[in-house]
Order: sequence, then structure tokens, then C-alpha cells
Amino acid sequence: MYPQEIVKPMQEELTSAGFQALYTANEVENALAKNGTTLVVVNSVCGCAARNARPGAVMSLDNTKKPENIVTVFAGVDKEAVDAAREKMFPFPPSSPSMALFKNGELVHMLERHHIEGNPAEIIAENLKEAYNEHC
Repeated sequence: MYPQEIVKPMQEELTSAGFQALYTANEVENALAKNGTTLVVVNSVCGCAARNARPGAVMSLDNTKKPENIVTVFAGVDKEAVDAAREKMFPFPPSSPSMALFKNGELVHMLERHHIEGNPAEIIAENLKEAYNEHC
């Protein structure tokens, strides 16, 4: 577990942009049971989350088409929620940060850490926007 004083600003980077933080498996289940599209961001304390993933996720929302629901879970902090989200991301192995787009509860697009690490936020945002344009 990471100290709350480290985690809080990293959570707020997403929640201040409208992402709903999920803390339990039940909250993840409820979020993914909704009709429509849901973006799940698995947040992380690693450098690529700050430099690329969180800014890329936020920038991706500047698009005509976008998910109806945007949620986040925090790896290394909210174990129950992260495990539930990762279970829905099968067959992809756990990675953080990562991002998954679901449509009517089905996984339709996945960005794993290796897609995020080393890419600028703009490229990550464009990848997500292409997924939104196709699925939202």
C-alpha cells in the first residue's frame, strides 16, 4: 500500500477530470454492468502513469465521441477494485498503468503498460480517440 499523501494527487488528476474512483469489486461490477461505453483507467504511482497515462486519458476526452462512463481504480491501493477490473480485462495480463474500453460490459479495446510506457500522452490520447470513434 502506498501512503495516501502520495496517492491522493495522482487520483485527483483523474477525478478532477470527471473520472469516478472505484474502491470495491462491487463498484467495478456495477460500473461495467451499465449499458454503453465505459473507460477504465488502472492508475499507478509509476512514472509512466504521471508522464503519459493520466494526461493521455484526460486528453482523450477532448473528442466528439467519448465513453458515457469514465472510471479509475488504483493499483497498489485499491486491491479489491483492481482485481475485479483486471478480471474483466482477461485475457490481458495485469499491468499498470493500463486502460480498457468496455461496451455493454464487453472489453473492446485495451492499452497495456507496454503501449503506454515510452509514448507521449498525445499518442495515447489518439489511440483512445480512435477506439471511441469506433465503439462510442
